Amino acid sequence: MAGAKGRARKQRGSIDELPSGALRVRVYGGKDPVSGRRHDLVEVIPPGPRAWKEAEAARTRFLNQVDEKRHPRTSATVNQLLDRHMETLDLERTTRTTYVGYLKNHVRPFIGDLKVGAFDAEAIDSLIAELRRCRRHCPRRAGGLVDHRTPRPHDCDDRCRPHACRPLANSSVRQILFLLSGAYDKAVRWRWVSVNPVALAAKPPAPRPDPQPPTAEDAARIINEAWRDPDWGTMVWLTMVTGSRRGELCALRWFHIDLSAGVVTIRRALSEADGELEEKDTKTHQKRRITIDPQTVEMLTEHWDRCVARAASLGLTLSRDAFVFSNAPDGSEPLKPSSVTQRYGRLAARLGIETHLHALRHYSATELIAAGVDVRTVAGRLGHSGGGATTLRVYAAWLSEVDQRAAAGLLARMPERPQPETDPIRRAKVEPRTPAEHLAADLRGRILSGEYPVGSELPPMKQLAADHQLAAGTVHRAVTLLKEWGLVEASRGRRACVIATEQEAVPARAVEPILSPTAQSSGSLELLDLAIRYRGQDFRRLSARADPHDADVLHRLLTGALRRAGRDETDIGDYEMDVQIGDHLVTTFVDAG
Repeated sequence: MAGAKGRARKQRGSIDELPSGALRVRVYGGKDPVSGRRHDLVEVIPPGPRAWKEAEAARTRFLNQVDEKRHPRTSATVNQLLDRHMETLDLERTTRTTYVGYLKNHVRPFIGDLKVGAFDAEAIDSLIAELRRCRRHCPRRAGGLVDHRTPRPHDCDDRCRPHACRPLANSSVRQILFLLSGAYDKAVRWRWVSVNPVALAAKPPAPRPDPQPPTAEDAARIINEAWRDPDWGTMVWLTMVTGSRRGELCALRWFHIDLSAGVVTIRRALSEADGELEEKDTKTHQKRRITIDPQTVEMLTEHWDRCVARAASLGLTLSRDAFVFSNAPDGSEPLKPSSVTQRYGRLAARLGIETHLHALRHYSATELIAAGVDVRTVAGRLGHSGGGATTLRVYAAWLSEVDQRAAAGLLARMPERPQPETDPIRRAKVEPRTPAEHLAADLRGRILSGEYPVGSELPPMKQLAADHQLAAGTVHRAVTLLKEWGLVEASRGRRACVIATEQEAVPARAVEPILSPTAQSSGSLELLDLAIRYRGQDFRRLSARADPHDADVLHRLLTGALRRAGRDETDIGDYEMDVQIGDHLVTTFVDAG
């Protein structure tokens, strides 16, 4: 056995016996192409009579894997594969520029010199981890690095800050993997490799659509601010109304607008690549006709008149081929899409609104959907391909408006529901919910049945708590509820005394007896609603049949309420009492003492 172990160590790879009796197989697999760390293939074989034989088989398998990576079918590198792949792609200039930048900054520095067959799924995962660590691919210890505000030579100020790692966005990582996967699909077809390793990678999830259009109030503020410059206000307005992309509006020419028919035709778009403007097809290569409302037609007519007058003042003629939005007097030069975005961003910042220019496109879509326009029509105006699938996926959150209208239609056919009891004190009589309400309802039933007649006292609170297995606070709330129903009166240190039955009590109010024999004989009694306040705070409400103009009666009603609440009557000057008959306020009684 010792000789077998010795022979294994002299060969490539190693088989080590662990204290548990298991065997650990280790074969050097080279360095990780992204991180530069040592990469070992390791497998642990459980102990047993065939352990050494299985360990030798694992070592042989590892050696074959390493040899296959070191000696692939072709000597072509990943850089060469990517070059061939990019040559075969039919891309627009801006898209090609973006893809070339991705490969130059995030792919070629790490795996470009690898042989095509040496790049496997493990290396893909390592590359993804690096992309999600730092988009600048700084050293692991990035002390001393600075994030400059611009790559051009400049004097650093507070905008140049110490480096902070920021991961590449998931959408960018997915595009890089899309490029690599397409390249390796061709490598499989060309028989450079047998499998596409990128297909085995764990791709980051696609970002969920999250359109955030400005609210109607914010949209109004944006329009009002933009309208300080009528040309700029017209462009912002047209973006809201048509939902067009910025490049489409920058490429818009006067012959694309039919003011008599109220139609704007979107045919072309402007893009920027390497600092140069390029006029190209729209994003989806579609031509679309957008109907505009009379007010927008009027605004565009006024914009045309301004442009004509501006050109005429300089001895120029504005042709129908001129750009609708241009800084040149004759409309010969279009606006740059990036400058439009920057100007809109400064406008939003002045107003304190967190938004961007593309959100106006979302605003147009959501307003159309909220107005009940079908998804296919909205997709046609926005230039979405797929017959509305993109519109439905992106703006599904706002399609709930259709559900709301459906719910409103169903509600119109439903029977009218009974109105719930809004007064919680009154509701507790017929629908007790809490333990305190259930106890109060039980005691009320005993009072109505005569078990506790008028003038009798309820059991002590401690006894009620013990009999019903409730806390003292719960019993106290139940007695307070009985007081609100006008069935008992109680004060600190005294047991609750039954003062009225249900027939004598006014629901949800404490009912005071008739206090003025004079008023009773005169026939001027009224059912009064009394609201007592203590230093401006609501204190108690009750009802009584009495003369609202008799100060002595009102004094006794107020003092009686204070006495039952255990309040000091010497502070009666701090109380005031509103006297109402129905909804009419008769007087506010204040006792000067």
